[in-house]
Amino acid sequence: MRLTLLAASIAMAAATTSHAAHAGEGMWVPQQLPEIAGPLKKAGLKLSAQQLSDLKGDPMGAVVALGGCTASFVSPQGLVVTNHHCAYGAIQLNSTADNNLIVNGFNAPTPADELSAGPNARVYVLDDIQDVTAQARAAIAGAGDDPLARTQALEAFEKKLVADCEAEAGFRCRLYSFSGGNSYRLFRNLEIKDVRLAYAPPGSVGKFGGDIDNWMWPRHTGDFSFYRAYVDKNGKPAAYSKDNVPYQPRHWLKFADKPLGAGDFVMVAGYPGSTNRYALAGEFDSTASWTYPTIARHYQAMIDLIAAAGEKDPDIKVKYASTMAGLNNTSKNYEGQLEGFQRIDAAGQKHAEEDAVLAWLRSQGQQGQAALQAHQQLVALNQQAQATRERDLVMRMFDRTSVVNAATELYRLAIERGKPDAERESGYQDRDLPGIEGAMKQMERRYVPAMDRQLQAYWLNQYLQLPADQRVAAVDSWLGGNDAKAVQRALDRLARTGLGDTDTRLKWMQADRAAFEASEDPAIQYAVAVMPTLLKLEQERKVREGQSLLARPTYLQALADYKKSQGEFVYPDANLSLRITFGNVMGYAPKDGMQYTPFTTLEGVVAKETGKDPFDSPKALLDAAKVKRYGGLEDARIGSVPVNFLSDLDITGGNSGSPVLDAQGKLVGLAFDGNWESVSSNWVFDPKLTRMIAVDGRYLRWIMQEVYPAPQLLKEMDVAAP
Repeated sequence: MRLTLLAASIAMAAATTSHAAHAGEGMWVPQQLPEIAGPLKKAGLKLSAQQLSDLKGDPMGAVVALGGCTASFVSPQGLVVTNHHCAYGAIQLNSTADNNLIVNGFNAPTPADELSAGPNARVYVLDDIQDVTAQARAAIAGAGDDPLARTQALEAFEKKLVADCEAEAGFRCRLYSFSGGNSYRLFRNLEIKDVRLAYAPPGSVGKFGGDIDNWMWPRHTGDFSFYRAYVDKNGKPAAYSKDNVPYQPRHWLKFADKPLGAGDFVMVAGYPGSTNRYALAGEFDSTASWTYPTIARHYQAMIDLIAAAGEKDPDIKVKYASTMAGLNNTSKNYEGQLEGFQRIDAAGQKHAEEDAVLAWLRSQGQQGQAALQAHQQLVALNQQAQATRERDLVMRMFDRTSVVNAATELYRLAIERGKPDAERESGYQDRDLPGIEGAMKQMERRYVPAMDRQLQAYWLNQYLQLPADQRVAAVDSWLGGNDAKAVQRALDRLARTGLGDTDTRLKWMQADRAAFEASEDPAIQYAVAVMPTLLKLEQERKVREGQSLLARPTYLQALADYKKSQGEFVYPDANLSLRITFGNVMGYAPKDGMQYTPFTTLEGVVAKETGKDPFDSPKALLDAAKVKRYGGLEDARIGSVPVNFLSDLDITGGNSGSPVLDAQGKLVGLAFDGNWESVSSNWVFDPKLTRMIAVDGRYLRWIMQEVYPAPQLLKEMDVAAP
């Protein structure tokens, strides 16, 4: 089905339909909008379901993806609003120790002063959605009983589909699998390649509270920034050029003209990354007992290394700021999820639900046997993956260190370029070359040799601690030993690589396989030594994926059928595709005797002030708050300017920057976080405690009006000072 048919399309694949829907839980796919029209209206939506179903109309047509975050157009001149932490990488790329935009902020007086957000920054404007389930299933079925052949058949189908979709220049297409492979949809997006930073508040606003306040409530963070999207003079996507002009979207969001209050309807449209609500109980157990605690521990060790080095070297502090933000966020998130699992007995819930599903299937007799067998196969696949999880983690993380990653990526590119484009591994086709080149170019802004060496040392030492049966012969041979001296020799060799230089990396992008295999560069020699093993491990994963391609959809279809039989609602797990979630502004009670209100205020910012990072607000903010200079943006019901607010919406990573819309489809804020009690909702949703945290649109305007003035942007958005 295509976008023009969405409003009339109510028939759905069973795996993505719902028996009932209500506000709060649910990341609904666009095709389900007509189905949930009643619950949307009951929750308070004033727009018609038909208007909301028009994904190229107002307001949905203003919502865009950034490739990991969400954003929205807010002016006819391509101005895009998103979270400060979503723009953090661009802010960091343009920062130096002497001109630190992370600390100081950035405010372009005119579009001509805006800064490139980097060669890989993108704005994706949704153009079309096509259901290709029948074709995908036919491709898989045509591969027969060979699991590797099934994976390869789906890959070949996807490459052909995407190539045809991208035949018209300027578009980027992606095939999404829903509900474990029960449905497939092709998304086509206009790919805007010239993205520029227009405005970012000082870090003491955009990251107020830092990692201390991350996932916490009450919150007082001005987590917003602005990009601008540019195209060539013909209105077509093009790489950065001074001759490019602002993109003119068909639709852009307008700021709300009615004040948001407790109990009001709110809705988010965005691109949530990943949830696991339909995972097996065993998969949950593995995650809770090993994956999350292990990764959190390793990430904290890397945080400590980078923080210590950054204290001594300002260059490291700036260049690794984005890396640190990601490590801190993930580490704290995993710790919060583990705490949440204990609080709500997530393991008990997952096992009880799975036991009920299996019992229900057994009661179906012969009809339930296929799903029971699929479940057994998925359990076996999970156990296979667990057998080598320590090795897989260490190998993956060592290969992510800067020069090692550059070497393995470039060598793999050379291998793949020896094949016809359609036969290359995804990620190394011609369509991917600009992204690889961009990564090679911007590495210099996130790389310091001494820091890279410390991270290499950490992961090589972790490798030495692997059980004997998980060691890799090629790595053992490359190391040439099994002790600290061998690690130091390996680090000394890697330090002589030329891949720390941008021009050298770009030169190797053009080299063939033979040149790599004859190279004396030590990082390239490592890549050549381990590549056969990496390719073998990749093929083993593809075999497991091929087995899952039949088992996962069969079991998840049965799970959906069971939920329908119990009167429950069903929506697919998040997968970075467009979703809609809705609910109401409300606080919550985290424990007995404690009640959180849904809004924080400007005075709360002042109350947290310490004068030291991360609670060191700009003097202009403190001065304005002291004299209650609210600029006409206060809410009489709370007696101040609202800063952040809570609602019971269902979001996850990837929703960051999503526009929060009111009942009329007007912009009232930006989603940027969840509360501490909500982080475990990726696995088990708890409606009593799960809350979304958003920056209030009035605080955004107040900062741009009274603290870090941007009258030119306020005027452009038609929200000049009252």
